[in-house]
Amino acid sequence: MIKKILNPYRKIENYSCFGCSPTNPIGLRLNFLEKGDEIICEWEPSNLYEGWINILHGGIQATLIDEIASWAVFVKIGLAGVTRDISVKYRKPVYVSDGKVTCKAKVLGIQRNLANIAVELYSKDVLCAEGKVVYFLFSLDESQEKFKYPGVEAFYEK
Repeated sequence: MIKKILNPYRKIENYSCFGCSPTNPIGLRLNFLEKGDEIICEWEPSNLYEGWINILHGGIQATLIDEIASWAVFVKIGLAGVTRDISVKYRKPVYVSDGKVTCKAKVLGIQRNLANIAVELYSKDVLCAEGKVVYFLFSLDESQEKFKYPGVEAFYEK
């Protein structure tokens, strides 16, 4: 079953995340879904995000990977966190003209206060990039106080 994930942060004044704010005029404006143990995102690139002609910039690909990993932390772990480490393996070019890209994230495990997340980025059903992201997790109190984390239930329709 696929569930739409809501963005509860959109209600916060001055919220302008480059990855997921629906109001950032130069941002990616990402939306997320949950399917089983995965978080999924589909995004339509434009030539505004090119590196070389018709190639999606590698930094934008890394941003997609980092952003979906944070949503895996929010929804699958139920906390807020920050990126501690990210590695990206670029396997094939992502052509902007090919349209929609799909990212899939899965939490591999948690050790103490570190979450390991695997991310795959696809274009036309071809694996183009893989990411390994380590997130530093905050306690629930810190998540709520410092990062306005609203709790897992706020990410779903009631």
